[in-house]
Amino acid sequence: MSGTSADGIDLALVDFSQPTPKLIASFYQAYSQEIQHKITALYTPDSNEIDRAFHLDKELAQLFAQAISIFLTQQQLHSSDICAIGNHGQTIRHRPEQPHSFTLQIGCSQTLATYTGIKVIGQFRQKDMALGGQGAPLVPAFHRALFHSDKQDVFIVNIGGIANLTFLPAQKHLSILGYDTGPGNALMDDWFKQFHQQNYDKNGQWASTGTVSTTLLKYLLTDKYFSLTPPKSTGREYFNLQWLHNYLQQPHISCLQLSPADIQATLAALTAQTIIAQVIRLSKQAKIYLCGGGVHNKYLKDQLKQQLTQTQQNYEILLTNQKGIDGDSLEAMAFAWLAFAYDKKFLSNIPAVTGACKETTLGCAFYP
Repeated sequence: MSGTSADGIDLALVDFSQPTPKLIASFYQAYSQEIQHKITALYTPDSNEIDRAFHLDKELAQLFAQAISIFLTQQQLHSSDICAIGNHGQTIRHRPEQPHSFTLQIGCSQTLATYTGIKVIGQFRQKDMALGGQGAPLVPAFHRALFHSDKQDVFIVNIGGIANLTFLPAQKHLSILGYDTGPGNALMDDWFKQFHQQNYDKNGQWASTGTVSTTLLKYLLTDKYFSLTPPKSTGREYFNLQWLHNYLQQPHISCLQLSPADIQATLAALTAQTIIAQVIRLSKQAKIYLCGGGVHNKYLKDQLKQQLTQTQQNYEILLTNQKGIDGDSLEAMAFAWLAFAYDKKFLSNIPAVTGACKETTLGCAFYP
């Protein structure tokens, strides 16, 4: 798995021999700055895209294979010990709007199968889109297998490059929902990198030196995406620096003379508020499990807790680690589960989440 933050490769070794999936081990390989730049340069239209995208398609598959080889050596395993690789790939475009919607993940599954000698299940999003869905998010079906409770509503909030949530209602007559709430870490990361020689604002330290601009925040919240009803999904090709600059250049915002740290603080508040607004809309009492890179941002977590407290409702905010599930590995585990579901012919999408016209088994198999 490699998410919209495009920071590196997440691998999860998962055992499905028992009713509850078990994480055996995980592995992370950071992308080089060169690879990260190649990826992010493909998020928006530019010159010579086809050549650049499909050279990178093969290059990423080779990097995935190298990471898997190192991981298997660490675990003292051989390729023959692995049933299958679930390959999400690296998303470079996601255009869910009808008509002719599409999504594109690179990191060639056939190349990966050939290099590793292991069957690969990939291309998980395409069939859902062919059935009229948005092809995203796909992890709620896996979240249901791990987190569902008959006693209490449960949310799983993944704060990656884009933030998304899964809503698992305790009442059986209510639909499971899942969708992207808006920007997660990627917009904050991009803004931070303009002023610092690092990739992200560790613990939100820089944001904590700024002051949230309620004027800018209210203006950002007028974006049409936040008022869309689910199913909905988005990506970094939408919530990017150009999107932010379009708002900052407006006369009633530019005259505020906000410092860069103020804008960083406001972006953190935007991520928190767009998540909490959806939680409040769906449930008045729930457990909220956080996962993804955003859980390491103390300032962002404090914003989430502060906004939840202001609701005066009964919410409990937790980390997935408190349920024995590594939050940094959860999405990679989900695509291992989707590969397992393909092998067992389980239905692995949720039409109420993606908007597809029916349930189906997602993915395609690629053999060495």
